[in-house]
Amino acid sequence: MFLPFFQALRKEGVPVSLREYLAFLEGLAAGLVTYDAQGFYHLGRLTMVKDERHIDRYDRAFSQSFNGLEGISEAEVLDALDLPAEWLEKLAEKHLSPEERAAITALGGFDALMDTLKQRLAEQKGRHQGGNKWVGTAGTSPFGAYGYNPEGVRIGQDQSRHQRAVKVWDKREFRNLDDQVELGTRNIKVALRRLRKWARTGAAEELDLDGTIRATAEHGWLDVQVRAERRNAVKVLIFFDIGGSMDPYVKVMEELFSAARAEFKHLVPFYFHNCLYEGVWRDNARRWNAQTRTDEVLRTYGADYKCIFVGDASMSPYEILQPGGANEHWNPESGQIWLQRACDRWPNHLWINPVPEAHWGYTASIRLISQIFAGRMVPMTLEGISKGIKELR
Repeated sequence: MFLPFFQALRKEGVPVSLREYLAFLEGLAAGLVTYDAQGFYHLGRLTMVKDERHIDRYDRAFSQSFNGLEGISEAEVLDALDLPAEWLEKLAEKHLSPEERAAITALGGFDALMDTLKQRLAEQKGRHQGGNKWVGTAGTSPFGAYGYNPEGVRIGQDQSRHQRAVKVWDKREFRNLDDQVELGTRNIKVALRRLRKWARTGAAEELDLDGTIRATAEHGWLDVQVRAERRNAVKVLIFFDIGGSMDPYVKVMEELFSAARAEFKHLVPFYFHNCLYEGVWRDNARRWNAQTRTDEVLRTYGADYKCIFVGDASMSPYEILQPGGANEHWNPESGQIWLQRACDRWPNHLWINPVPEAHWGYTASIRLISQIFAGRMVPMTLEGISKGIKELR
């Protein structure tokens, strides 16, 4: 019954063995999970994934193997199950016309928004749906879920719908980029190769053909010469914006990450969300409890590193300019200060933006970050990356 699942795992590159697959079946036979989709998912991951780098591949195989469940008709579901309350609540999502959205006004600034939220939380006594004031669902209040407001705080909603939230109250899980992804094109790789500084490093293991010919001619016998392998000595720090509005660009980001891994021996990746603040992280599964202090990164990696930021730079201007303006936590210092520190520390810096360059002028935050980077922002195209690499050389 689950053989296609096993085959999908192998196809996606998860190195699952037959013994591990049988252990998974034994767990099911023993009743470790029963009618629990979440438990079924975790049992499979526990028994068949040995390395956290393969979790994303496991997720893809799991989705491919069990997406047929979505084909069950609504009538069959209603006959078999009692619908959870949260499913019914989402039916009340707020859908407004452009004219109705234009009639809804913001509260008038970040400080006013946060002060009002604090007051509403102190006054509100219960659940609220609809309306334009309380923390609830399907309304036009600045606080809540599944409604609409041009400048609000999103609370209790699984993903963005209008991309208008100034702050997201819920912590979200983001997945790591897969640096082993198969490139759909070699163009990114070719562009990155222009950032090269060759040096002989490591043990003398590579055959020196010219030296061997010369030494053999001089000595009269075969005299094999070896030399250290030539490697790209350029050192690169790369910061990836992850989650939220960056979700549509995951594939092209993985292609860039994979190409950079292949080209640069000295590559140090970090993740951030929206803007640089006091902490960055190496693993998105541990982003809240295993962060690296940004000032430590600034001290650790010298000015000889090339620094590349990859992100859409699309956010509320508060997230760049305002202490406390970060989307998911309270930042003591503004993002602008941290970005400027990064630019000062690594003079060879660059911002690569996956948003088409023709759209940059419509987003205030893109203009702000471009100014901080002194115009060193390029689109994520072959021409843009080639231009940016010239800036870094």
